[in-house]
Amino acid sequence: MKDSPAVFLDRDGTINEDPGYLTKPSEVRLLPGVGEALRLLQEEDFRLVVVSNQSGVARGIMTEAMLEQIQVKLEALLKAEGVTLTAAYYCPHHPEGTPPYRQTCDCRKPSGGLVERAAREHGIDLSRSYVVGDQIVDIKLARQMGMPAILVLTGQGQLNVGSGQIQPDYIASDLTAAARWIVERHGTGR
Repeated sequence: MKDSPAVFLDRDGTINEDPGYLTKPSEVRLLPGVGEALRLLQEEDFRLVVVSNQSGVARGIMTEAMLEQIQVKLEALLKAEGVTLTAAYYCPHHPEGTPPYRQTCDCRKPSGGLVERAAREHGIDLSRSYVVGDQIVDIKLARQMGMPAILVLTGQGQLNVGSGQIQPDYIASDLTAAARWIVERHGTGR
């Protein structure tokens, strides 16, 4: 069986509103048009995989149990929109290292550990996949993994657009515009 392409999505600021550190399921709110965008990608047989840095765990702002509850709420909101995620992966570690959640890891974006794990566990063809996010770290992840990078202007995207640190392949106003660009580009075989 041939591996499927995927869209690797940042969570906060890309799929849902970013209030800073999201710590309660009641705070989860989808950004406008997210359901439509993700349905479009699903219809084109993309796997939908969330990859997100969640250092709030390491910082003591939330527990992993709280993170799981937030994920359950996010998936329920997406299901109501007709969307099912293939998987969601999170890095709970602090960017500076040291135990228990402050350790050197390969799962904190822009490292590709979460993407590689998803590819192994879900039969994903990375050469036909994309990364979408609102942070420079998402663009760096895409570059490191050899995938096209889409910066959405939702969340922190507006702040990152003119940084000059790294250039995305496409700048999208939101996830819907990103999804349309991916589908159009993917249909041409890149």
